[in-house]
Amino acid sequence: MTQALHRVHGGNIGDEMGRSPLRALPLAAVASNVALDLSLTTIGGETRPLSQWVTTFHLASVVLDPYTNESSWVLGTATRVLEAFRGASVRVNLVVAASAEEASEYLGPLAERFMVFCDPERNLVRALGLATLPAFVFVRADGTVVASAEGWDPMQWRAVAEAIADDCAWIAPAIPAAGDPSPFRGTPALG
Repeated sequence: MTQALHRVHGGNIGDEMGRSPLRALPLAAVASNVALDLSLTTIGGETRPLSQWVTTFHLASVVLDPYTNESSWVLGTATRVLEAFRGASVRVNLVVAASAEEASEYLGPLAERFMVFCDPERNLVRALGLATLPAFVFVRADGTVVASAEGWDPMQWRAVAEAIADDCAWIAPAIPAAGDPSPFRGTPALG
């Protein structure tokens, strides 16, 4: 089956087990480094520079726009993927491009299960160089954006998960999995 579909989806779709050979995504729109003095605020109102959020762990972030259907479509998948990295040396989190109140309303009980950063002005979205949301981003403790996927492209999300797993000596979750949405482009990141 892999052979028959080769090049249909715009590149190597993986080996016979479905594993992607990609590790980091060479996307021109992705920033290579995020300024460590960029302020991030949690849903609870705690503000610190990025350098303080990554002192011990890297960041595995799913960036969402609560005003679009596309971010809602991937929310279940995003939480499943982040849960798989719960014990790894990475701080799993959701970034919501909204105020704390709006993020809390959008996420409901997920706001209690995950660290949530609120980015109403989309400063982090800009700093990450994202053009489309939702996005899955892996940022190392030094501010390097190692891998990023925009929209919902299961192969690109798998590549980000594999980059995290490789870096943290962890096992990447299966992507895609039963119940995941069909691939879609996403919406403009800056609103």
